[in-house]
Amino acid sequence: MADGGNVPLDIKVTIGRRKKKKGSSFEEVDKGQPCLSCGDKCLGFVPHKWRSTCASCHCSRDEHDLIHDNLVTVFERLNLPIEDHAQLQRTKEKALALGYSWVPNGLSVSKIEEFMNSLPNNQIPRLHTPGEKYRDRQLIIQIPKKDVSEEYCHFLGEAASNDSFSQFLELRDETAFGVGKVKDYLPQDMECFKCGGEIEAGEIGIFVDKMEDESCCWHPFCFTCNTCEELLVDNSYFYREGQIYCERHYAELIMPRCASCDELIFTGEYVRAMSENFHGGHFCCEQCDKALSGQSYIMREDRPFCVSCYDDNFANECAECNKKIGHESKASVCRECDPQGRGNVNQDEPLAWVILQLLSAEKFFHHPHCDLVALSGMKRLGFQGKEWHDKCFRCKVCDKHIGAGSFVPKDDNIYCSTCYEETFGTKCVGCGKIISTGGLQYKNEPWHRECFGCAECGKSLYNTRFTVRDDKRLCADCFGERYARKCAECKQPIVGQGGTKYVCFEQRNWHNNCFNCKRCSVSLVNECFVTEGDDIICPNCAQA
Repeated sequence: MADGGNVPLDIKVTIGRRKKKKGSSFEEVDKGQPCLSCGDKCLGFVPHKWRSTCASCHCSRDEHDLIHDNLVTVFERLNLPIEDHAQLQRTKEKALALGYSWVPNGLSVSKIEEFMNSLPNNQIPRLHTPGEKYRDRQLIIQIPKKDVSEEYCHFLGEAASNDSFSQFLELRDETAFGVGKVKDYLPQDMECFKCGGEIEAGEIGIFVDKMEDESCCWHPFCFTCNTCEELLVDNSYFYREGQIYCERHYAELIMPRCASCDELIFTGEYVRAMSENFHGGHFCCEQCDKALSGQSYIMREDRPFCVSCYDDNFANECAECNKKIGHESKASVCRECDPQGRGNVNQDEPLAWVILQLLSAEKFFHHPHCDLVALSGMKRLGFQGKEWHDKCFRCKVCDKHIGAGSFVPKDDNIYCSTCYEETFGTKCVGCGKIISTGGLQYKNEPWHRECFGCAECGKSLYNTRFTVRDDKRLCADCFGERYARKCAECKQPIVGQGGTKYVCFEQRNWHNNCFNCKRCSVSLVNECFVTEGDDIICPNCAQA
């Protein structure tokens, strides 16, 4: 292809309301793929029956060398309805012809090379290079298939959760999703939205159409997710509150994500532990998958174990008989081998007690409530870089014992869900109750969707057009009944979206399609007419 020729890479996508999203045709290859974290220690990815970790090495799925079985675009990955599949195929072929798995839209060959050369070398999607694999992995990581279709979700729960999932997809695809527009020649110097540095006139810049300030511009290498700071794959972004994100981290601003199965949590209740969110039954022992919510557990290398599995795998052995000693024991010899406790340290002697702590404690800190040291094997909880005794992990307000139950952190304190909602929860302006799901904002005030209603009939105005009159919100029907002009012919209100055209004559009004000759019914809009009492007639009928 000659330099200077444009590469038409626009793909027409139709986004509309969908009741259910079926799975895409793409396939991810993960089983047997090597682990990029532990290397040869893992023989290849072995899917856990429900966790998003490898059953072999316990590393996360994303830490393995994930790939697609074919070249996949963002639109295919998101499973968006594509209007022109032939155009999609031509787009792929032209990118491949230039030696890339993806290229930005509308640039000449020389500008495509300039764009690519501005990216980090290992992230350029050049075929048969680490950059191609980087792009493919980012498609999988930034756009999790469990965020795309119910087909890949196994823990949505009841029908209400399925509805919430569909609403999430609709909100995301229709209001947040966009593709950065690459301009190959900036007419003037601009400031990069990300780094604050200068993008000189004549250089390449990226713009987004979701920003209120349309002049916001990015260096190509600065067009990254606001959370993970990875390059946004294929310049696709999701906009929220003045920032751009990859799909994964945009979704986590809307709904919590389960740290175990990697699915978004659409049910009303979930467990908060270890600074992560979990489905109710997914906060489990790393060894046996026993649910730990409300149960005592012990942390080992930042992973939770039930007491039984911890004792089986990590408890000390008796120096005499080599049997396991329970995690709570401070002795080096079991009771069977030392029934008199001669080998135990006398805890009544202060010096001996200090020595015992020095020998046994894994971490030393003063608990903010009890000032006791956490010894190796003690039942404890880890949160915000601190270790807590199980019994000391309590709600700041009601002092309820939280243990491994759900809680919410705020300002270095922890709260049970009830106290957090009552203390900090967003309350509906209409009813004064906490908004847990289904909220909206109007003039910077929070409302339940069902409370945000018409001032006259009370009908919910969520996702419908309405009119404000005398500081009152009115649905179209109530506005038409009370305030709208009435058609002199059909007597119905003259209302409409975006402004309805009508005819006004001698303090009377007509819908355009009602302004007809009373005798022959010909339209008189923009035509001469004659009045006959209250009727209007065309000149021909007037002469008859």
